[in-house]
Amino acid sequence: MSGQLTIDQLQRAVDELAASALACWGLEEARLELINHSENWTYKVSPAGATRPVILRVHRENYHSVNGIRSELAWMRALQAEAGVKTPQAIPGKDDLDIQTVSHPALDNPRNCVLFEFIDGSEPSQHDLIAPFIQLGEVAARCHNHSQGWKRPSFFERLCWNFDHSLGARPNWGPWQAGPDLDPVREKLLQRLVAVMQRRLQRFGQGPERYGLIHADFRLANLLVYEGDVRVIDFDDCGLGWFLYDAATAVSFFEDRADVPELMEAWKEGYRRQRRLSAEDEDELWTFILLRRMTLFAWMGSHAETELARSEGPGYSAGTCELAERYLTRYG
Repeated sequence: MSGQLTIDQLQRAVDELAASALACWGLEEARLELINHSENWTYKVSPAGATRPVILRVHRENYHSVNGIRSELAWMRALQAEAGVKTPQAIPGKDDLDIQTVSHPALDNPRNCVLFEFIDGSEPSQHDLIAPFIQLGEVAARCHNHSQGWKRPSFFERLCWNFDHSLGARPNWGPWQAGPDLDPVREKLLQRLVAVMQRRLQRFGQGPERYGLIHADFRLANLLVYEGDVRVIDFDDCGLGWFLYDAATAVSFFEDRADVPELMEAWKEGYRRQRRLSAEDEDELWTFILLRRMTLFAWMGSHAETELARSEGPGYSAGTCELAERYLTRYG
């Protein structure tokens, strides 16, 4: 049934599901406000009489399993407890479970819901990013160091962000050929780009010093700056991938901005405060920026109903082709 709903009908159904889910935490009287719909639906929840809100996430259908979500929450807890990386912690329901599964008559399948604590901070301003990028590089390195040493739980299950699951035969976000405004000329250019990146990534390899558990979505919308500290939210895409992919995600949706090389230098400065970055790694950085760009291009094709895809989609194909031409001039 949900596959036949209009966008407005789907939104109304999810809103109603979110409202009913609040009973799992004894928050029936709380006020609910949608703050974001991207991969999931995210709501600000203001409990009656409380001084601080909490955050409810209603998961997209068929994206993560229950064990996948449990794995995400486990790493978030471990990062805060063991690596000093501030993350929003899940709030168990009345049954002491972090994940609540809730149904709605208009939806074919129930949705998994998680309630998170609210953490202070604000998204970095795009007009003054050098200092935040230094801090982000340092935070990313702490995450990667922890990733290498963390003993994953027995139920661990997360997505992979290798080439095959990004742009290859089993893409998490659908084929890049379904991206917006693609014509035969652009498709031919981007196919050359994808082929060159695939060869370079095969040579680069997936050794444990380069590949492991990553956040996979360090874009500005998922960072909070508070009293000089950078906090990280939304681990929904965390999974197995190249550590340098996290650097690329920091410039998501503005990879073609003139100051990106300067921002990457700032990121590397912060990263090296906590972790080694080799010359060979540095030379491959733009491969990962284009890998991320193309993966987002695929995401826009498979998530055309979201506000993010509608706002960023116009012009994204042309900008991607311009970046591809520059990359191929250097590496192709």
